[in-house]
Amino acid sequence: MNKLYVIGIGPGGEKYMTFEAMQALKDSDLIVGYGVYTDLVKPLFPEKEYLTTPMKQEVERCRMAVDAASEGKTVAMISSGDAGVYGMAGPILELAEGKDVQVEVVAGVTAALSGGAVLGAPLTHDFAVISLSDLLTPWDKIEKRLDAAGSADFCIAIYNPSSIKRADYLQKACDILLRHKSPETVCGTVRNIGREGEAYQLMTLRELRDTKVDMFTTVFIGNSQTKAIDGRMVTPRGYKHE
Repeated sequence: MNKLYVIGIGPGGEKYMTFEAMQALKDSDLIVGYGVYTDLVKPLFPEKEYLTTPMKQEVERCRMAVDAASEGKTVAMISSGDAGVYGMAGPILELAEGKDVQVEVVAGVTAALSGGAVLGAPLTHDFAVISLSDLLTPWDKIEKRLDAAGSADFCIAIYNPSSIKRADYLQKACDILLRHKSPETVCGTVRNIGREGEAYQLMTLRELRDTKVDMFTTVFIGNSQTKAIDGRMVTPRGYKHE
């Protein structure tokens, strides 16, 4: 049967990819993805054929990948992080339904995990992952999810915290969370995870509210037990008290 891999490439560098992801890319004839992501992979596989589309053409990109696989090519559709976390695994599986294509989803390291490792151990207890992008999710639904996660004292990893059109969305999110969380809640940001210019900082939720971030930043908000230890963000699991 024709093969289509849906691969999470993590931050994009070879050392951040799983062995399974590297092998799937090696086995593929065609690599499909958003141009920013294919540019990360091209130095590793310069001999491969590539197909890219711009932002906001994700469905068309997936359709082209499915069509190419249907024609007999072994295809890799790549996503940054994990393909099942705000990635292309869902659309590919929907579009491949009923087609003569075997889809294999290859896990990758999502930003909540790779960014969490940079900060220390912010997600050692229960946590939620919430995107602030309202391109596909209405803002009122995002507000409800933030409010619920805040009231349940989850640690929270926030994806897509800001853009040119959404410059104040992180501030709005912090205002919602401040209904339930202390202004002194330990928070952190990581920019350019696993890439050149990687940088992180710790701050309180009060300070985070007025911090400028962009689409290359992942934001981490602690729970009521999260603390700063030697410049790292740590959410205790409770082992010391057992």
